[in-house]
Amino acid sequence: MKLDFDRPDFAIQARRQTLEGLQQLKASTWVKLLQLPNPFSFDEALLLCPVSEDEWLVWIPDHGEALLHTRQFR
Repeated sequence: MKLDFDRPDFAIQARRQTLEGLQQLKASTWVKLLQLPNPFSFDEALLLCPVSEDEWLVWIPDHGEALLHTRQFR
């Protein structure tokens, strides 16, 4: 079996772009929530500070502070 190195691997490219986007996260940035913490809260959150490599402390209007995994927002 011969490997075709000229063929783009879209799954790897998409993953690389996602990782690059996560590295650009910084405090005081508004992000879009993928799921609301309660029906009355806003659909955006303000990044306050990183807690770990993939978790952030955020502030959500009409909800308050929350700890979110990077998979929970974009």
